[in-house]
Amino acid sequence: MDNTDKDDASFSVPTVATQAVLVKSTSMPDNATIIKGPDFNQNHSLNDLLKNYSRIGFQATSVGQAINRNWRLSDDPILPDESDDYKLPAVRSSTKCKIFLGYTSNLVSSGLREIFRFLVQHSLVDVVVTTAGGVEEDFIKCLGPTYLGDFHLPGAQLRKQGINRIGNLLVPNENYCKFEDWVVPILDRLLEEQQSE
Repeated sequence: MDNTDKDDASFSVPTVATQAVLVKSTSMPDNATIIKGPDFNQNHSLNDLLKNYSRIGFQATSVGQAINRNWRLSDDPILPDESDDYKLPAVRSSTKCKIFLGYTSNLVSSGLREIFRFLVQHSLVDVVVTTAGGVEEDFIKCLGPTYLGDFHLPGAQLRKQGINRIGNLLVPNENYCKFEDWVVPILDRLLEEQQSE
């Protein structure tokens, strides 16, 4: 997509920027871990939920790796110490305080997206506060998967491969291109409507 305005000669996108953004993504390895949080609409045991942490991304992946290490060291069950009453969504949803959930776009890129969806779907939060990027990343995850990487992967090398790194998450350029192909025609129509009024 050409971002230059034909009538404005003073604006041009640097070639190096265009080349970096439009690099074709290399294929992700067959064994790449796809980022996905738990679906709380499914019945999960505590073990199922804890096993899923390693696929959420960001610090949750590190927590998941720590959990897996602890499981290797001990077969002792984890005993809940909270009253069962407070574990029921109906009890939590009947509290008289207003619950705000705030998050940035990078958290939507991670497996926490599915947790946020569950909280909203089941009215466990009253207000959601996020960035425009939070909405954008939600659409992008609908169009293509995010993969588990590593915080220490070299950004310059990934850039040459058309892969974007968000912390320890990897997003192929194609995901952003799919989003742009979907949203730009909508924005163009909105601009036409605005200019015709």
